[in-house]
Amino acid sequence: MIRIQIPLLLRAPPMFRLLGEPKRLCTGLTRRDLLHVGGLGAFGVTLADRLAFTPAAHAEPQALPGFGKARSCLLIYKYGSPPQHETFDPKPDAPVEIQGELKAIPSALPGVAIGEGLPRIAQIMDRLTVVRSLTHPYPLHGTVYATTGIPDVDTKIEAMPRHKRQWPFIGSIVDYLDEQRALRAGHASLPSLPRNIALPFVMGSKNEYPPLAGPYGAMLGQRYDPVYTDFRAEGTGLAPEINPGKAFRDPLLGIRPTDTLELAGTSAAGFDSARLDLRRNLLEQFQQGRRDLDRHERGAAFSLQQQQAFGLLSTGRMQQALDYTAEPMPVREAYGMTLFGQSCLAARRLIESGGRFVTVIWDAYGLNAGSWDTHHNHYGRLKEFLLPVFDQAFSTLILDLEQRGMLDETLVLVISEHGRTPQIDSKPRGAGRHHWSRAYSQVYAGGGLAPGTVIGRTDRHAGDVEATPVSPKDILATAFHLLGFDPDATVPDPEGRPMPLTGTGRVRPELLA
Repeated sequence: MIRIQIPLLLRAPPMFRLLGEPKRLCTGLTRRDLLHVGGLGAFGVTLADRLAFTPAAHAEPQALPGFGKARSCLLIYKYGSPPQHETFDPKPDAPVEIQGELKAIPSALPGVAIGEGLPRIAQIMDRLTVVRSLTHPYPLHGTVYATTGIPDVDTKIEAMPRHKRQWPFIGSIVDYLDEQRALRAGHASLPSLPRNIALPFVMGSKNEYPPLAGPYGAMLGQRYDPVYTDFRAEGTGLAPEINPGKAFRDPLLGIRPTDTLELAGTSAAGFDSARLDLRRNLLEQFQQGRRDLDRHERGAAFSLQQQQAFGLLSTGRMQQALDYTAEPMPVREAYGMTLFGQSCLAARRLIESGGRFVTVIWDAYGLNAGSWDTHHNHYGRLKEFLLPVFDQAFSTLILDLEQRGMLDETLVLVISEHGRTPQIDSKPRGAGRHHWSRAYSQVYAGGGLAPGTVIGRTDRHAGDVEATPVSPKDILATAFHLLGFDPDATVPDPEGRPMPLTGTGRVRPELLA
């Protein structure tokens, strides 16, 4: 079951009474808590913080193709980082200690081979854009570095999503810029779905460590966090062990067909008129408690927040979009009866319903050193879990988007923190590849990208870039360009200084159709 959580930040928390019992709203209240008392600040009411930011500075868009081609973005984030050798940059002529157990297979692109664990993706390589020459100097799990414009990895704040030095997630910036654009255009209503949604659960919430920074509004404020969902059902089987004796029923490997996505407290069927009236009364109390707000821009913005809160509460539109059980069973089975597969299907449904930026996070489950972080049992996890699940879901997603006429306007990005070492470590059981950021691969599709393109080249061991080095910041800059934003624009940081959207990133024409 998926539950929506909507945070609230208040500098001077007002008091409300629900059936005579005092309820105090305070900084850090979760989105779930807000919906429990009626969606009082759905999508946050950090008005003082949010409205302190002025609209982004605008320069003329670069004279490159594809500007604004992507109506929406579907970001797949694979925490832990997949190996380039077993995915999109195999080295069949390398020694066995480099090439490894998995070999290369031909693809739909003449002369281009990929890893044998991705046979379905091999058949659709003519729809995809692959970069084999990603590179940066930080072989760490820097989710912030991978998904924001922050120029450096700062290990001291990696576990501090709210730290003032953290830069906003790409989806949060899209949300902010879209909102500013709508306000300048005088639009009086919010979109029917949140602009920035992430599933299946809050990153880091299902393992042993606190959530890391990265997919959050950061210095923009909690109001721009993704609207997260939660999945509470148990997986149907044990995933291959991460470490000896450390196996978990990972839902990313398998779930039951009846394990549904559900927005607790937001379904129209779950509210009778009396309960909705109670929630409306609470919102009126909240308005009275905030009479000191500016009667113009701030008051108007809060009114829009109320509209979207009641839209979710009364229409259930987001719950309907997330409900992949409404799909025919053959479609669901094509994606795979896994949490990752069904999340990709839900993401397609959200975008089809008007979603702007949807993120599917393949996160560690159980141990923090899980997911794609294959220091141990590298081949067992790749062969029995990671590669087949990704191969099935991703290939189906691309074909589904194409068949529905959505791929040309949907930018699909599959990103991670880094790659993995060329040299296999044979000491752990099942072997291991460790962190490596000097050269790695990623795959993208749609939304104005050049299909059937392989960019960059690595050396014979896939350890160093030999041609066309690409920064992860360049990928973000290119994404902003395709989504219709000038990557050279800035937003003010909390001190009012201009903050570039993607740091040092620049649009890469090699990626564009």
